[in-house]
Amino acid sequence: MTDQAEELRKMMSGPVQYQQRVIAVTSGKGGVGKTNVAINLGIALSRYKKKVIIMDADLGLANVNVILGKIPEFNLFHVMKGLKKMRDIVITTNYGIRFIAGASGFSQLANLTEESRMNLVKGLEELNDADIIIIDTGAGVSNNVLSFVLAADEVIIVTTPEPTAITDAYGIIKAISAEASNPELKLIVNRVKSVVEARKVSERVVNIASQFLNMKVNYLGFVFEDEIISQAVIRQMPFIEFDARARASLCLDHLAQRLLKITEKEFREPKGLAGFVKSIVDFYSE
Repeated sequence: MTDQAEELRKMMSGPVQYQQRVIAVTSGKGGVGKTNVAINLGIALSRYKKKVIIMDADLGLANVNVILGKIPEFNLFHVMKGLKKMRDIVITTNYGIRFIAGASGFSQLANLTEESRMNLVKGLEELNDADIIIIDTGAGVSNNVLSFVLAADEVIIVTTPEPTAITDAYGIIKAISAEASNPELKLIVNRVKSVVEARKVSERVVNIASQFLNMKVNYLGFVFEDEIISQAVIRQMPFIEFDARARASLCLDHLAQRLLKITEKEFREPKGLAGFVKSIVDFYSE
């Protein structure tokens, strides 16, 4: 273990503070609407008086800011390089959420210098004024994705009814199962045409994960295919703000309510931000 990693562990060994809920939103492949789900879910949660920060952790093709219609002056690159503090790059929106722009162009966290990685994880500790932090990961099963997914309290896997998307959703679940024994996995089926279609897809993923991986995946819900989504993307605004009464928007509100109603019996005590940071440090220290 390096001196910097050990120093960071000592920093996090003090009294337990307020426990933020850290939720990673991920997918087995690109193009399933993961980022759109993450952003609109965050806005829906904020409408229930939750302070939400969305962090774009796709270091290759960051695009949260595109959907939000913002051109950030600073992003995670500046934090990693020690040029800015995390609090300096948090951007406030008109939608009730804040977000952190991703550092497009970085291929792997593992390829960064240890100093850059430590700057990132130390910066994460500055997000302690949020109730919920949503991590929009990259797609696939790279170490970048796994480091954030394994560190989060909950993981939401987004898929669609397409056979390739279902196969890739199983792939990310399998990758997680190889590293974690009892993760909190939830499934959202996006772009469905009917409730029946959503149920069939969810049952397939849940049953396969249980049968072949002995992994429990909880079906959180679905989002209808809706033409207002593409219209909102063109206008660079979240679809839940574009038309709050649209079918897709109502789905996101329902998903937010389900997340907030999860009882202690169903969801273990969150590790909070300190636990999230420690898990990332552990991932790259092994």
